[in-house]
Amino acid sequence: MRGKKHIQIFLKNILAWLVSLIMLLPLALIVINAFKPEEEALALTLTLPVNWTLENFTVVIEKGKLLVSFLNSMLYSVGATLLTVTFASMAAYLMSRRNDSRFFRAVYMYLVLGIVIPINYVALMKVMQITHLNNNRLGIILLYTALQLPFMVFLIYGFVAKVPRELDEAAVMDGCGPIKLFFSIILPLLKPAVISSAVLCFLNTWNEFIMPLYFLNSTTKWPMPLAVYNFFGQYSKSWNLICADILLTCLPVIIIYVACQKYIVGGQTAGAVKG
Repeated sequence: MRGKKHIQIFLKNILAWLVSLIMLLPLALIVINAFKPEEEALALTLTLPVNWTLENFTVVIEKGKLLVSFLNSMLYSVGATLLTVTFASMAAYLMSRRNDSRFFRAVYMYLVLGIVIPINYVALMKVMQITHLNNNRLGIILLYTALQLPFMVFLIYGFVAKVPRELDEAAVMDGCGPIKLFFSIILPLLKPAVISSAVLCFLNTWNEFIMPLYFLNSTTKWPMPLAVYNFFGQYSKSWNLICADILLTCLPVIIIYVACQKYIVGGQTAGAVKG
């Protein structure tokens, strides 16, 4: 019986490794071909380059205008992340502490519905035009913030519920006002959930393609995913340059995810206990 169980575990591990390798094949294909000359990259195979070259990355940065797109992506991602995490943590704290009120429970449910309700792009475009936020860097940051807010409130809400209310009462007795109470006492205790939310928000914003395509008409304001899309249209036959472009676009996301992976897992599991 025990031998049969070990065989099942071994087969499951083999299956998991095979699935992981299949999922990593596209990434390996991009990395390998990013270092090949144009002639070698035409076949788009997994064979290692005969002549390794870094010239692809130089060409991509110059012709693909990746430096400007990188700065745009950083501005949008960092700006939207700061706004989203700040507002989401404050809203989650307030609604968690007032969950005995029908009004705040209704507001919470209404806000969380934003996770599943589809976006009406026609109405959204009209709103952006009326508010003069279309083709505007501030407008796209506010749009990213509004899109990410429902899920981030949902994620942080369950974690706030685990923070004892006695801390609030003790802080108020010591003379803390509402702002100081939240930022000095509560927010430091929400570190795992806040970091998890910040990383997820940053990754989602960095990889967003549809929103900037619809609401940013100027190529000088495009983030990196749109720069890759534009570059692919111009150099569709130069797979070495396309792979180098994709690799440079994905690299910041991979670094941030690997560096903050433990916070993502810890924050999500902690928040999933009660919500």
